[in-house]
Amino acid sequence: MIPRAINTDIVLIDIIDFSRLHMNEQLEIISYLSQTYKKMIQKMIKISGIAMEKMLQGIIPTGDGFYCILHPGLKGFGPILGLSFIHFSDYIAKEYPYFRGIRVAVHTGKIYRFEDILGNENFVGDGLNECARYIEIKNLIISTVIISDSAYSSLKEFLHQYPDFHALLEKCEFRHSSLHTFQDKHNIERHGYLIWMRKGGIIPPPRPGRLLPHRK
Repeated sequence: MIPRAINTDIVLIDIIDFSRLHMNEQLEIISYLSQTYKKMIQKMIKISGIAMEKMLQGIIPTGDGFYCILHPGLKGFGPILGLSFIHFSDYIAKEYPYFRGIRVAVHTGKIYRFEDILGNENFVGDGLNECARYIEIKNLIISTVIISDSAYSSLKEFLHQYPDFHALLEKCEFRHSSLHTFQDKHNIERHGYLIWMRKGGIIPPPRPGRLLPHRK
C-alpha cells in the first residue's frame, strides 16, 4: 500500500563550486556548514519553543549540500528559512576564504516517507526533484533565494495567517523579483521568484500555540 503523500516546503542548500574544492576543503566546509547550521536551527527552535520534529521532518544530504524537509504545519515558512540560511552563510564566508557561498531553492511539493536499506527514515518524491530544478536557474544572484511559484503561493498564505511575520519581513526590507520563467535541463518550463532581504537576519518559526493545522 502506497503511503499518503506529504505536501510541504522543501529547502535545498547547494554549496557553490563544491566539486572544485580539494577533498580536504570539501570535508572541512561541509562539516563546518553542518555544525553551524545545526546550531542555528537549535537556536531557532529554542526561541520558538517547539520540538525539532515540529520544524523539520528530515534532512537529506546531497553531497554538496542538503535538503531540509519542513513539517507540513509550517508550509510557507520555507522561503523564510532559506533567507535565514543565506544570512548565516555570510558569517561562514569570513571563516573560510575559499567558501563562495550557497545557492538556496525552495519548493512546495509532494514527497513520501520510507524506510531505507539501513532502517533509517528517508524521503523520496517529485517534490525533491522539482526543487533541484530551481537551483539550475542561470541568473541566480548571490544573497537571493529562488522559490517556485507554488512556494511563493505558500509564503503568501503563511504571511496572511501570521501578519506579524509579514510586518517583520517589511522591517527587514523583504523584496521579490517579477516572475521568472525558464527551461530546466529536461526542457520543462518552470516559474519562480527571486527573494531577498536588504536587512538580513535569522527568523524563527511561530511558537507552538500559534501553529495552525497544516494545509493539504
